[in-house]
Amino acid sequence: MSKALGIIVGNRGFFPGELCKDGRRAMVEAVERQGMEPVVLPEEHGVYGSCLTRKDALACAELFQERQQDIIGIIVTLPNFGDEKAVAEALRHSGLQVPVLVHAFPDALDKMDIGHRRDSFCGKLSVCNNLRQYGIPFSLTTDHTSDPNGDVFRADMRKFTAVCRVVDGLKHIRIGVVGPRPSDFNTVRFSERIFERHGISVESVGLVDILQIIDGLADDDTRIYETQEEIRQYMDVSGVPPEAMVKLAKLQIALDQWVRENQYDAVAIQCWSSLQTSLGVNPCTVMSMLSQSLIPASCEADAAGAVSMLALQLAAQQPSGLVDWNNNYGDDPNKAVVFHCGNYAKSLYKQSCIAYADILGSSLGMERTYGAIAGQIKPGPITFARVSTDDMHGTIRAYTAEGIVTEDVIESFGSWGVVEVPALQKMMGEISRLGFEHHVAVNLSHVGDVLAEAFGTYFGWEMHDFRPNR
Repeated sequence: MSKALGIIVGNRGFFPGELCKDGRRAMVEAVERQGMEPVVLPEEHGVYGSCLTRKDALACAELFQERQQDIIGIIVTLPNFGDEKAVAEALRHSGLQVPVLVHAFPDALDKMDIGHRRDSFCGKLSVCNNLRQYGIPFSLTTDHTSDPNGDVFRADMRKFTAVCRVVDGLKHIRIGVVGPRPSDFNTVRFSERIFERHGISVESVGLVDILQIIDGLADDDTRIYETQEEIRQYMDVSGVPPEAMVKLAKLQIALDQWVRENQYDAVAIQCWSSLQTSLGVNPCTVMSMLSQSLIPASCEADAAGAVSMLALQLAAQQPSGLVDWNNNYGDDPNKAVVFHCGNYAKSLYKQSCIAYADILGSSLGMERTYGAIAGQIKPGPITFARVSTDDMHGTIRAYTAEGIVTEDVIESFGSWGVVEVPALQKMMGEISRLGFEHHVAVNLSHVGDVLAEAFGTYFGWEMHDFRPNR
């Protein structure tokens, strides 16, 4: 198990210690069900490994410090009322800046006597009050008290571990940017300094540097033949000329070398339209293959879009894409067409093939734009997310929404899908008023609650949650 969750078992002295023994065991099993390692005081420590005193709190903090490279979240579980100070002190002295989930066991109506009564319902309020005083952000379960073996808490655990992945995964990330922002796309401007202050490093390389790597590849380099075969196995290339296949293979080798050498977590590529005029292909296929391999690749040097894609990928544990909010869908107020030239990861498509970019091809010549992907997005659930730097206020802000990709079919080139989003018109009005970009990251899952919690509670970003009833 590569990642771990810390567990703090709260305890208050005048409650039965046996409650902590059984509670500790139940929470350890709950963590293990998520495929994660539980880090908790041994049962032999104090009263069944619980945090009852300051001494217990410091021992728990020391244990967490020893495992700080592995722990990505902490669960506070209250088998009884719990000592709120011990819990807060354990968290403070651990020094870990990770998500915290506060859980309380439910009382049984037939066990309200002095020997079995928990009072965790009340104790949870005291613990949360203290965490607020200590300035420690935390998450809550759906129900105020819940059985660790129940379906509701299992869903809470899935959400919490996803929040932990996002918070851990976005710490100290590196975004690689190829080329400058296209001059006609002011909308994808972003602040490197604001990102850096939040642990997101952006590093740029000139397009000429990538072209120099390509120029250094001999035509008889075996990697070119091997990479062409990878592309053929990846997607239908029956409409792509042989000379364009060679260029795509060289571009993939160059970008892959650059990404691996610099250990980038995501990339943004200035694809409009320098690569087409300089190299003679669209980079969409290569970007799609990067995204499919879990290195999100965004268009038009949109570094903030790449961060958005990565966040969704971490939450859902599957590839993301970047789309334009592109068209209305007739008179239906809750439907829209999302579109791009075509660089989505293969797993996002219902069907697809590599072709030329119709829009750029009309002005540059289609022979210079092979490499775009034409296809329909797979019907099913979809989450939208956008991260943006607010230069006026020196902050990061974000929004998320959920909906479905419908079965509707339109006559269109490029990569597209018809989406249905509740209260879409209201959301479009809000993101327009707030000045969010036309690009939005998508993932074929429902993880908006995860991003809202990670961005808002733990990063402190200005969060706009457009899911229903939010």
